[in-house]
Amino acid sequence: MALAFISHTDCARHRVAAHHPETAERLAAIDDRLIASGLDSVVQHFDAPLVERDQLERVHHQEYIDTIEASAPTDGDMICLDEGDTVMTEHSLAAARRAAGAAVLGVDLVMQGRAHAAFCCVRPPGHHAEQARAMGFCIFNNVAVGAAHALEEYGLERVAIVDFDVHHGNGTERIFAKEPRILFCSTFQHPFYPFTGHEAETTNLVDAPLPAGTGSEAFRRAVEEHWMPALDRFEPQLLMISAGFDGHVEEEMAHFMLLDEDYAWITRRLVEAAQRHASGRIVSCLEGGYALSALGRSAIAHVKALID
Repeated sequence: MALAFISHTDCARHRVAAHHPETAERLAAIDDRLIASGLDSVVQHFDAPLVERDQLERVHHQEYIDTIEASAPTDGDMICLDEGDTVMTEHSLAAARRAAGAAVLGVDLVMQGRAHAAFCCVRPPGHHAEQARAMGFCIFNNVAVGAAHALEEYGLERVAIVDFDVHHGNGTERIFAKEPRILFCSTFQHPFYPFTGHEAETTNLVDAPLPAGTGSEAFRRAVEEHWMPALDRFEPQLLMISAGFDGHVEEEMAHFMLLDEDYAWITRRLVEAAQRHASGRIVSCLEGGYALSALGRSAIAHVKALID
């Protein structure tokens, strides 16, 4: 089966302020690398659907969704949903609904045996969005919507979400903190935005905070010592990934020293875990990554490892 590559032109129409790092060029950088690598003809392309209201309500409060829908600009205006870095313009609501809908479609494709894995090349990202709060460029929590869909629609008892973004996925962790059917594993720079995730681990939360300057060796050791044993104990029936590439050495917004090959390596390790426990089923959702060349290279290393 081919890898499902899920995206939509609406995601590129989400406009942000000048000098904002979360731009439409991020998706173009990945698309360009996909074509240059020759993988464009290998993957199976799908348009992301608009997420349904009931799918959002599984992880977000109704009042929050109402507020987002009512606040969405219909002209050239721009509004801020938090301290100033999470913005909405006239096409942002559609983009956010496509981004969450991509995760739902990805789950459907792998659970129905139409793809062994899916990569959701979408924006805005999602892992900082909480039940009733937008933050960190995120409006809806895409990976959480997908995981909740897997639990509800397919009756899964164990879904693992792994997050290798350089920022802690606070929204995902808080949404599923008391959900025993979800295992959340995260590596991230600490102390660093959003300054969460360094508390003691619980039975379904495995956090590995790492200091600024972390490179390949320390990152890989944290994954081997924290994530892999937890995944093998949990035996997930589906593995979902919050794929953030902003820990790359070329990034100026963070202070990890990871390389393209580190993203290929972590993906291969997760593929191995999915093959052991989840019949190879993986759904990956794009999160961070703002140095365009590094993002394109790292994302394609990730996609290639998912294909292989």
